[in-house]
Amino acid sequence: MGTVTVFGLCAAAVVGLGLYGVIANPQPLRKIIAFNLLGSGVFLLFGVIGRRGAVAGIGSDPVPQALVITGVVVAFSATALAIALLLRLFDTAGPATLDSDAPTRPRPDRFGG
Repeated sequence: MGTVTVFGLCAAAVVGLGLYGVIANPQPLRKIIAFNLLGSGVFLLFGVIGRRGAVAGIGSDPVPQALVITGVVVAFSATALAIALLLRLFDTAGPATLDSDAPTRPRPDRFGG
């Protein structure tokens, strides 16, 4: 088994773990982390696709490399925004979870009454 195949299988495993985390976890922070894991698997898969041509002797394709670099920057920005929104939600509404059975604290009254 070649290195491209190993990296391709690792990318598929990381995408699968990220997808499972997005579906199975009710906590939003864990969903954000799982979504980042899913994106990292896709970036690894793009790297494998770009490397595939170099292994065949054709030369490396620069388009997947450019997409990965741009995707990393966008993913970092989106993660920072999602965590900032999650912190804002936690400050206003208490513990943030998507599970209906989770205990929540009462929302503070903003008008003092």
